[in-house]
Amino acid sequence: LLSSRQPPAGCPPDTFRALGLTLLACFCTDPELAGHSQVLNKIPTFNDVLVSPSDPESTSMIDDVYQCLSAVLATARGPRELVTKGTVPALCQAYLSGSYGSARALALLQGLLAIAETRCWQRDAPQLLAVLGKLSDDFLKAEDMTKFELCEVLPHFIPLSPPPTQDSQGSECLHRLYKGLADILGSKLSQSQRDPALKLAACLVQACGSEWIPAGSAGSKFLALLVNLACVEVRLTLEEPGPLDVEGKKEVVTACYVLIEMGIQECLREDKPLLEEKQKMQLMRIMEEAFGAVIFYLRQVKQEELQDPFIFASVRILGAWMAEETSSLKQEICELLPFLVHYAKKLFQEGSPAVSLPQPELVSTKGSALPQDALRFLLPGFCHLTAEDRPRDILISAGAPALLCEYFLHQWEVLTSVPKSLTPLTSTEMSLQTACGIFLNLVVTAPDFIRQDKTFSSLMDMLLKSLPLLLSQKDLLVLAANVATLGLMMARILAGSAALQGSQSAQEFFRAAILFLSQAHTAQADPGSEAMVLAVSPAYMGAWPEVGELWFLGMQALAACLPLFPWLPQAVLQTHWLENLSELLTRVAPASVDFELVAAFQGVLVELARASRPCRDVILSHHGTEWANLYGMAALEQCLSEQ
Repeated sequence: LLSSRQPPAGCPPDTFRALGLTLLACFCTDPELAGHSQVLNKIPTFNDVLVSPSDPESTSMIDDVYQCLSAVLATARGPRELVTKGTVPALCQAYLSGSYGSARALALLQGLLAIAETRCWQRDAPQLLAVLGKLSDDFLKAEDMTKFELCEVLPHFIPLSPPPTQDSQGSECLHRLYKGLADILGSKLSQSQRDPALKLAACLVQACGSEWIPAGSAGSKFLALLVNLACVEVRLTLEEPGPLDVEGKKEVVTACYVLIEMGIQECLREDKPLLEEKQKMQLMRIMEEAFGAVIFYLRQVKQEELQDPFIFASVRILGAWMAEETSSLKQEICELLPFLVHYAKKLFQEGSPAVSLPQPELVSTKGSALPQDALRFLLPGFCHLTAEDRPRDILISAGAPALLCEYFLHQWEVLTSVPKSLTPLTSTEMSLQTACGIFLNLVVTAPDFIRQDKTFSSLMDMLLKSLPLLLSQKDLLVLAANVATLGLMMARILAGSAALQGSQSAQEFFRAAILFLSQAHTAQADPGSEAMVLAVSPAYMGAWPEVGELWFLGMQALAACLPLFPWLPQAVLQTHWLENLSELLTRVAPASVDFELVAAFQGVLVELARASRPCRDVILSHHGTEWANLYGMAALEQCLSEQ
């Protein structure tokens, strides 16, 4: 029937085809038949009907096609088949033509995008952008309830990747959405009108940060208003006693979290900030009140609610605040720490395999997958807090260090299981670096705890094995610096442990650490004069802002380790660092080596000369007495002159 082109005498040309489609529509009422390959291979026919110029007589045929397509969409294989067989452009064309059934075309597009967003945008971006163009135009012009209805529809058509800011058509759509939202949010609104507008704004933030908000005073007022409204919404909802059962409330608050997170980032932004200083101060105060409400809510969470994605979103946003703003709400955060550790531990231990999956940067308001890795978002805040006595004691008694060691080992496995071409700064790498920062704080402030707690000896083993691997990968220098420095500082405390008694892994670790420390500086020609000056090596240059401080700490820790490990000076000799350093200090102008660097080199050299006669001999035979005098290394001079 579908392929017969000759209608019976006196009948419209599409008679057989219409009959065939009606039969298919009947079959499709059975979900099993709707997914049958004989229906799926008719998708191109359905698409043809949608894009053919429609005859006023053929409305029932179009209804049948929409019924078939809706049924196919609801099957397991359907969405993939619809995308690959070209239904997205057909639906876009049907919607844009405004012909019969165009509202159903839009609804089907929403359904398809909800299931297969990435695929649709990869294949049919131009057509989908045209739909976004029409929707954003209607949104800006609408003066009635349509404006609020479009707030619900639009989020489906804003792609997360590639972000719509990448081309001019997308940027124009965004500007219309900005103006439409500014109209809405600047008016007096009921709850049911405000909620969809906040969700649309959050969706735009997820897709393109604050780039859709223009610079200038109108933009900065709009941004401040947006964050302000989000904070009010969070307080109104979370300060209410009792459960959050109201339909859709959690979704709205999650959208507000996205807006507040943008608020935090904008308040901290130094480079071309959208907000003025006064606005930043006001917003920080308002956000602080909202976070008070988040903490109030989290303190009432019951054990059986811990799997709720909304709690994950609440912990995540609190983590973003703790990472940046540590002085405010200190007391309240301290009281909540045991819960945060317990929550992170429960999710981590229940979902370990899933932790390794890359997670979308923001908890999607489009329906979030079951969350797992809460710890990743808490690490930066924990790093600040372990530097202070009271929160550190609370974290230790809540069992955070053991959890962090477990997490560190797990993330290390994730990092090393990825093929060698590692992506630039992954979240795994960031998590490992931040965890190192927390451990460094504990090493400095609670060495006795490190000495007594069994967990740290397994962490030490792990650091010994991982540094040689890390140093072989150029793009992981910052992580390598963290591991080297942490390992050296822990070795000083755990010097008596079996793992460090000259075992092969200990020797390889120290060799790698010496390599890291010794290759950081080089001599280079000073453009202004003939002289050679001391400079950071090219390989370290890009990362030096993050690595520099760790290098100095590492030098101090190495100096402290030298008297503790009798075999260590010999390991230094084997690397020829002493010869290279002597040559470096002889070649460069002493004025180019600042005092802090001289002190760092002298600290290591004195310990080497004291601990080992061969080391002392190498320094002396390379004019050590002369350059020690030249650089004002008094302690080294004295050490070299003693017999």
